[in-house]
Amino acid sequence: MQPVTLGDIAAAARVLLVLPEAARPGAMRALLARARLAEQTRQATGRLHPAYGNGTLMATALAHPWREPAAPGDSDYLACLACALAAILDTVSRPG
Repeated sequence: MQPVTLGDIAAAARVLLVLPEAARPGAMRALLARARLAEQTRQATGRLHPAYGNGTLMATALAHPWREPAAPGDSDYLACLACALAAILDTVSRPG
């Protein structure tokens, strides 16, 4: 997976907003796995993954339904940002 930016995190959170709260952690793990797959595809073939793009979390997120937060500071959106960040931190803190 490409390095994660603030835009990537925001895009992932917008995807999570579509989902029920209980489904969000698993969906976020799946987004990260798809971004890793896209990056592996790009490195191996020199081409974009047909569904998940260039290996960025944003490209992967944009392949899924999403919605905008209801308002600035929306608590549900902030919870989605927290979920996305927790999964990203879990991924980068694992050895290997």
